[in-house]
Amino acid sequence: MLVLLPPSETKSAGGRGAPLDLGGLSHPELNDTRRRLADALSTLAGDVPASLAALGLSERQVEEVQRNAELWDSPTAPALERYTGVLYDALDLQSLSAVERKQADSRLAVASALFGLVRGTDAIPAYRLSGGSALPGTGTLRSVWRPVLEPVLAAADDLVVDLRSGAYAALARVPGAVDVRVLSEDASGKRKVVSHHNKAHKGKLARALAQSPDEPESVDDVLDVARAAGLQVEREADRKLCVVVHG
Repeated sequence: MLVLLPPSETKSAGGRGAPLDLGGLSHPELNDTRRRLADALSTLAGDVPASLAALGLSERQVEEVQRNAELWDSPTAPALERYTGVLYDALDLQSLSAVERKQADSRLAVASALFGLVRGTDAIPAYRLSGGSALPGTGTLRSVWRPVLEPVLAAADDLVVDLRSGAYAALARVPGAVDVRVLSEDASGKRKVVSHHNKAHKGKLARALAQSPDEPESVDDVLDVARAAGLQVEREADRKLCVVVHG
């Protein structure tokens, strides 16, 4: 099983790993594109106003530009520890047992605007680049990633559970993936998409799938794991699931 997670705008600082080595990342067929984008991002960081504009940042976020300037030299950390925020708080890696953490590293992968796809143990630095960004001279990230990332994901023989947000799902389509969305239901039964619930419950689902002693192999298996974890999940179509949150 491959569970595709969205990244987060926020990243943990520092790390104990050596500086970025693309040769040490999974899916080496993505390395030419990774290098191209990393070089463009670090070069752009030399022009702070241009970086803020391209990345959609305010002047109060100039430290994010500094992270990009130090991209090739800063320490690294495992990908699942680098990303932070609501989804990753719900995933709560630190509380997993050693066996569960190994399963998380094997089953979970993060869709990255900079690296395309990273596995749990891939060592990456802190950086700032969003899926909807366009770097000078490279065009949109969708146009950059689709030709190289879609074949990688299409080659996945296992069940793919897609928890990515829209901007990252646009970087590469995955035909046949199990698509999951989260809806909030009020007392009247009306349902709507809510960002916070979406991230938190996708994190809870990812945690349940990582913890499962038996690796899910079908949509029914995903449903069983999710429901056993206390999530209300409905099947909307053959490969479409909906997590319903009340309140």
